[in-house]
Amino acid sequence: MRSVSTPSTPVTLHDVTCALDGLYPPSWAASWDAVGLVAGDPARPVERVLFAVDPVAEVVDEAVAWGAQLVVTHHPLMLRGVTSVAATTPKGRLVHRLIESGIGLFTAHTNADTARPGVSDALAAAVGLTGELRPLDPDPTDPEGRRGIGRIGRLEAPVSLRAFAERAAARLPRTAGGVRVAGDPDRTVHEVAVSGGSGDSLLDAARAAGVDAYLTSDLRHHPASEFAQHEGPALVDVAHWAGEWPWLADGAERLRGVLGARGATVETRVSATVTDAWSQAY
Repeated sequence: MRSVSTPSTPVTLHDVTCALDGLYPPSWAASWDAVGLVAGDPARPVERVLFAVDPVAEVVDEAVAWGAQLVVTHHPLMLRGVTSVAATTPKGRLVHRLIESGIGLFTAHTNADTARPGVSDALAAAVGLTGELRPLDPDPTDPEGRRGIGRIGRLEAPVSLRAFAERAAARLPRTAGGVRVAGDPDRTVHEVAVSGGSGDSLLDAARAAGVDAYLTSDLRHHPASEFAQHEGPALVDVAHWAGEWPWLADGAERLRGVLGARGATVETRVSATVTDAWSQAY
């Protein structure tokens, strides 16, 4: 998951953030979201960029050890308002460590979810969906109807729900929570909806789409239980971090492509640090 290259044209943080904003425009983010540059001097040079799901201490440690000048995360550090970044708080300590280490932080969250290709496209590819994908919840501002949250696609050949769940478990990073399934393990699965991140708000959309299975994360007991009472898709619940992790490599590749077209290069790395909230299951 690492690409090594020698810069041919000096790259600044401003260059990188402009490239990322072009790939994942901030205007595509939800109104409640907090995306874009969180920390860093736009004039500083950037040679190494670390992609990760979560802005947590372990990821910053990895960035420092590798000598990165920028960390790009999917999840925001400052999603909820704060009145202080004092080093006496977890977020404050992270901000201080980033600044002291000369490392910037950039977030692409719901704008990367909505983008095409984006988070759910990478998840769809990871679990074997092929052909033309369509959004599960289309973005009404997109006249072409290609952007939106979630994706719907088909497996190359029908498989059992059991086999599909086993494929997801094998192709996504392993976590303590594993992969949970609701439905007859022998039912046939061909058309599948996926949504990276928390997806129970799209249960009705998955049912309306008529898919055989819906793969997402953070499904709550009551919505899943009520959903199971109706004839509809089987449910496959994967760890939140694992379902969004496949996007990191895609985002890194696209960043290199945009900069490369401008005659500039950066070195990228995808963090393999497991930052899922759950560390053990008994």
